[in-house]
Amino acid sequence: MLEPEDVDPNRPDKNGDGPLSWAAVKGDAGVVKLLLEWGDIDPNRQDINDLTPLGCAAIEGYVGVVKLLLEREDVDSNRSDRDGDGPLSWAAIKGHSGVVKLLLEHEGVDPNCQDNNDRTPLVCASIEGYEGVVKQLLERGDVYPNRQNGDDLTPHGCAAIQGHEGVVKLLLQREDVDPNHSDRNGDSSLSYAAIKGHAGVVKLLLERGDVDPNRQNENDLTPLGCAAIQGHEGVVKLLLEREDVNPNHSDKNGDSSLSCAAIQGHAGVVKLLLGRGDLDPNRQNKNDRTPLACAAIEGHGGVVKLLLEPEDVDPNCSDNDGHGPLSCAAINGCEGVVKLLLEREDVDPNRPDKNGDGPLRWAAIYGHEGVVKLLLERGDVDSNLPRQHGSSVFSYPPKEGSRVLLLLQARTSVETLGASAMREPRWDAWKSLPPFFGKR
Repeated sequence: MLEPEDVDPNRPDKNGDGPLSWAAVKGDAGVVKLLLEWGDIDPNRQDINDLTPLGCAAIEGYVGVVKLLLEREDVDSNRSDRDGDGPLSWAAIKGHSGVVKLLLEHEGVDPNCQDNNDRTPLVCASIEGYEGVVKQLLERGDVYPNRQNGDDLTPHGCAAIQGHEGVVKLLLQREDVDPNHSDRNGDSSLSYAAIKGHAGVVKLLLERGDVDPNRQNENDLTPLGCAAIQGHEGVVKLLLEREDVNPNHSDKNGDSSLSCAAIQGHAGVVKLLLGRGDLDPNRQNKNDRTPLACAAIEGHGGVVKLLLEPEDVDPNCSDNDGHGPLSCAAINGCEGVVKLLLEREDVDPNRPDKNGDGPLRWAAIYGHEGVVKLLLERGDVDSNLPRQHGSSVFSYPPKEGSRVLLLLQARTSVETLGASAMREPRWDAWKSLPPFFGKR
């Protein structure tokens, strides 16, 4: 078919694929050799996606075809497709170590070529976790192990995010690798491994003496804070074993690692943190809320129970509105938390906020019958405690005819109330009251 003089061996189909590209895609080394021996063939002809025959063979991992193409002096071994990926990048993405070997041995191949997202072959192989390809690339003395992609992530960071321990280990063996490099969000490899819960990667990083375990991201979160938010107990345990880790560091909202874990209800993480002797269990955030108050607001009973165990925990510490943990729980109707707090002898059940409103008043206003009942069962709760302006709890009533009002009036159990307690409320102002705390 090639013998007639009017035959065009480069004529493409509607997708831009010529005979050489098709032979390369199919891995037919015999046809590729025959076509390359024909004088008028263009070995760099690109298809509709700008892929050359060499790129097609590299994607599929056809070592024999790649070898034949690289023997041609006029083959461009770095020509990229429309996404900027060259043959070496494609071989790295697919994990074809044989093709990578051939390309790296070819004179003129750029081992640091970047695609449209600034990803190098080393970044591509690190993301996919291909240890063999990473090793091949690192053996090239001119490979830059810290070259960043479009998100400012190095190969090391990419491997850490994916949890590829073998790749991380290989990269850490290079003395010129910067293990503390941060991306555009300020997250280091250790932060990413902590966020994702990759304990093996965290361990590898911490074994390297020059890794900063307290490095903060743009939200001022340290790796410990990142792991605490996500509830990764294994990672938290590894970090706390480092004496130089600061367990009291606060993020931009003033939340410590303990507060972060308390907000999310991660009881296991809270327990680990409380076991650290230098931890401050009463550290307040920007709203002056302690970890105990944060857990009380969210209704995390298990966390509240753990936080109440240390003797130095202050169960009455108020936030910037004057609400203590008991008021926080009463406002949101968290009966289990209220019960736990009331079991602590040093809890003040009448502690007023800035406006003079105590836990009982807030529970009554929001109609939390169970909380009102628990508070009234405490003998030292004063249902007539005046507000700042001298009025009692009854002057700002709960729903008219509600069980809460009857509880306050009779100071009796809800089981003794009559059918009148079930009437619908008629106080329109009640319906307009918004929730006091939103869930975080």
